[in-house]
Amino acid sequence: MRLSLRPQTRSLLLAIAIITTPLGLSACGSAEADKPKPVPVVGVIIAKAQAVELTTELAGRTEAFEIAEVRPQVAGLVMARLFQEGSYVREGQALYQIDSRLLAATQAQATATVASAEATVEANRLRAERFEALAEQGGVSKQEAADARATYNQSRAAVGQARAALASARVNLGFTRVTSPISGRIGISMVTKGALVTNAQATPMAKVQRLDPMYVNIRQSSADFMALRRAIESGKLVSGAAPVTVILPDGSEYPIAGKLNPADVDVNPETGTITVRAVVPNPKGDLLPGLFVRAKVGQGSVPDGILVPQAAVTRDPRGRA
Repeated sequence: MRLSLRPQTRSLLLAIAIITTPLGLSACGSAEADKPKPVPVVGVIIAKAQAVELTTELAGRTEAFEIAEVRPQVAGLVMARLFQEGSYVREGQALYQIDSRLLAATQAQATATVASAEATVEANRLRAERFEALAEQGGVSKQEAADARATYNQSRAAVGQARAALASARVNLGFTRVTSPISGRIGISMVTKGALVTNAQATPMAKVQRLDPMYVNIRQSSADFMALRRAIESGKLVSGAAPVTVILPDGSEYPIAGKLNPADVDVNPETGTITVRAVVPNPKGDLLPGLFVRAKVGQGSVPDGILVPQAAVTRDPRGRA
């Protein structure tokens, strides 16, 4: 059976509901206000002065410790390439063989010239001694004896010239075997077998780079550098052997720390930065030349620094702590 209410009855019930609702809410609010507020938990630490190491993170780029371009010192055809591209080569290791036939003939000719000059000097020595003996007996004039002695001296000088030419020919012949000037990793070959090379060509035959250790060239603003130096001079910072931690492009830290070298004394006029160079060991060859990295550089230590948690530090609208 469905119960129906008259319009007057429905209006009366709605008015009662509207009146009683605020009373219920007021009662609830009063109950909440009467509850005791929780006591805030405050952490307390004891701050004390201690030596604090200061570091900064700067952008850097790796560079080979030594770079040598392999260039020919004599002209000729490349007969053979004696290395594997990308391999490790040692100083003095043969890399290319240049056609040596012409220079070998030049050396043989220089050897014969030395032998001829030595024979001539011996003949002139005997002649000069004979003329000097005859001059004492009046057999020849003193002028003739003097001329014979001068000819002998000239022939001795000719021997020296011939020997120098022979030494030069030997050096040039040795240059037909192109060797590595340093130990390191060699790149791709810029010439092939049968190519004609000269000692005046602009393009190197190959490039060798020493990768252990490696340089990391770090750029620091001149203003920060001067501020750091003033802090060290005033005694606010204690300078030591600044360690350098390299952060690789993937965000990982290179496991071996490096050391900072003295900064470049010149300021780049275009960027206003000073180049700081770090030396980092690279025994496994993980670091390659040309990598863009981040370098975490130790700038010294504050002897009486005080450390507090980051959460306890507030900042003003300008970002000052």
